[in-house]
Amino acid sequence: MVTARPLGARTIEEMLAAARARLGRLTPPEAFRECSEGGMLIDIRPASQRAVDGEVPGSAVVERNHLEWRLDPSCDARLPWVTGYHHRIIVICQEGYTSSLAAAALQDLGLHRATDVVGGFRAWTELGLPSAPGGAGTVTLAPGAAAVLSPLAAGPPPTSPAPFTARPSLVARSSLLSPARAAALWLAGGYPAGY
Repeated sequence: MVTARPLGARTIEEMLAAARARLGRLTPPEAFRECSEGGMLIDIRPASQRAVDGEVPGSAVVERNHLEWRLDPSCDARLPWVTGYHHRIIVICQEGYTSSLAAAALQDLGLHRATDVVGGFRAWTELGLPSAPGGAGTVTLAPGAAAVLSPLAAGPPPTSPAPFTARPSLVARSSLLSPARAAALWLAGGYPAGY
């Protein structure tokens, strides 16, 4: 173990604490509610994690290594909907650590409403919020984000059970709903016929 750090160097725990001190972090239900009101959930997990653990229907997948380029309003590589600094960006990762650092980086770009989800995807699914198997086609992949391989191409399923999905009917048809509409329906506890 290294005992002496260079002057000004911080530990990851210090960096994480500094990032979180700047954020108004959201619980998974708060994040879900904000998505129904126009917030955008950005999943920064790599394809390998999404393949094993699943995805959030309606989210946009922007892997961590592309995040700042895709969400910087002044960058030529930005996503088409990133038209200014007013967007409510809600970052989610697996357990809520990397997302805190990522949201702070987005704030450094001027996206002052950026935040993250406490507990990440794991807490999201434990609370029964909508999820889908990895590769179900319920997310939007940003340029450069790796797609999850289909179950046949990926090999046998993982030995651990799939995460709990609160609304199986939503998973099957969620690609037909906007994120805001899916969230509003889930919060209201009702779906149109056929969902």
